[in-house]
Amino acid sequence: MTFTLDLLLIPLAYLIGSISFAVVVSKCMRLPDPHTYGSGNPGATNVLRTGNKLAAVLTLIGDALKGYFAVMLARVMLGDQSLTSTMGSWILCGVVLAVFLGHLFPVFHGFKGGKGVATACGILFGVNVILGAATLATWIIVATFMRYSSLAALAAAIFGPIYFVFLFGFQPMGIALLIVCLLLIWRHRSNICNLMNGTESRIGSKKST
Repeated sequence: MTFTLDLLLIPLAYLIGSISFAVVVSKCMRLPDPHTYGSGNPGATNVLRTGNKLAAVLTLIGDALKGYFAVMLARVMLGDQSLTSTMGSWILCGVVLAVFLGHLFPVFHGFKGGKGVATACGILFGVNVILGAATLATWIIVATFMRYSSLAALAAAIFGPIYFVFLFGFQPMGIALLIVCLLLIWRHRSNICNLMNGTESRIGSKKST
């Protein structure tokens, strides 16, 4: 691909990220708009509050796959340069940030997006399977023992960039993942306050509107 075409991968990634599977799945399964109940967050945890576990699972898988697909598409289109050349690696970083920002601020859904946990997980698996597995394991461990999805997400967000540096050293992708981490923490600022106040909902609980 030429450099100009390479750059088109970034806005394409944003459009992919803008597909909110919480909204899409809810409409297909005739469930309420996820913006209108619970936390108001269009994500798997909030969809689970409807009591429809299948819808929550489909939302989780869809949001994760779009992050994975955007990164893998870029890696395939860029070829070896996505890992070896300076320009290729920075374009891949742009793709990572674009698909994540697309999820947070989706153009197809009035820029009202989710908090990015599943999409970030998919991104990490797209970058490297071991990196994704280590970060996912962190989420599962914290969620299992503490039963707070937000706390598990914050822990995984913090450790994700650390795992990357431990595995691959200091590279441009580490900067992109750090920005994703900071954005994810920012999106969870209300959850952080709730955790500190002891009012955060646990996994599986039904939060009133």
